[in-house]
Amino acid sequence: MAAAAVINGSTADIFKSNVSAAYNAVTNGPVAQNVMAESLKASDEISKLAASRHTPDYTAATGQPLTHYHSFFSELLSWRNPRASAIAYASTVSIIFAFRYLDVLRWAFRLTWIALAISVGAEVAGKLVLNNGFATQFRPRRYYTVPKETLNTVVGDVHELINFFVIEAQRILFAENVYASAAAAFAAFLSYHLVKIVPYWGLALIATTVAFFVPLIYTTNQELIDSQLKHAGEIVNAQTAQLRTVAQRHTEQAAQVTKQYMGDYTAKAQALLKGARQGKGLKPEDFPAAPKADVKAQPEFPEVPKDGIKTEHAETVPAASS
Repeated sequence: MAAAAVINGSTADIFKSNVSAAYNAVTNGPVAQNVMAESLKASDEISKLAASRHTPDYTAATGQPLTHYHSFFSELLSWRNPRASAIAYASTVSIIFAFRYLDVLRWAFRLTWIALAISVGAEVAGKLVLNNGFATQFRPRRYYTVPKETLNTVVGDVHELINFFVIEAQRILFAENVYASAAAAFAAFLSYHLVKIVPYWGLALIATTVAFFVPLIYTTNQELIDSQLKHAGEIVNAQTAQLRTVAQRHTEQAAQVTKQYMGDYTAKAQALLKGARQGKGLKPEDFPAAPKADVKAQPEFPEVPKDGIKTEHAETVPAASS
């Protein structure tokens, strides 16, 4: 019996020592050390990312200052802190998939009614059994309230975030950065056609991936991309200068032709106006005299015949006396 107890005790000690050694090997091994180091680096990068929120030195094209979220998102999407950017991307994608495949709203209602049912049941059972509810024992002495400073900070951050999107939308709309406006136009055009075949959560996933990985691709191939953009810009500038020269030449020719035609029409108009003015200033002696007709003067009325009237009068008078 005693020997069996010693054997069993030694076996238990050996098992405990093995478990302890395995635990120490796991917690103090290279894998654990690597995980702890990466955790510390990730925490440090997240702190740097949070500390990068400050109003940038540069301003908008209108001269007004930008928000501190401009520097924050610039730091986040530039992948200067790769672990923090990767965590942000993974968190965003997880949220998109959670809203797609998990009924989050229904689960929230379910957790709410379960928590309230447990609280009410514990309170009622405690009052029935112990004449003192269990929920009352966990009730804090003072209910938690949101400090004014915290609320002001949150409201200020929300205000800055809203202004970030409003300012960026206007900068893109008014082409402050031509490349950014062109990229936004292409993205909107592509989304207009993709929305017919891709659901909204798919568009959100594509937009998140593009927003995070396009800057990463640019930073890793910055020299090559900048050289290609510079070459493309030189070609565009050369073509623009050529078109400007040709347009200027044609404009000058058209101006000369127009000037020539205008000179001709002006000369003709002046000649017509001069002739009209000369016609108005003519004198009567400038006109030819009217031809005189060889016509004798005649009385206006013919003479009354006198002989006939006397004869008739002489014949009629004696007849009347007899």
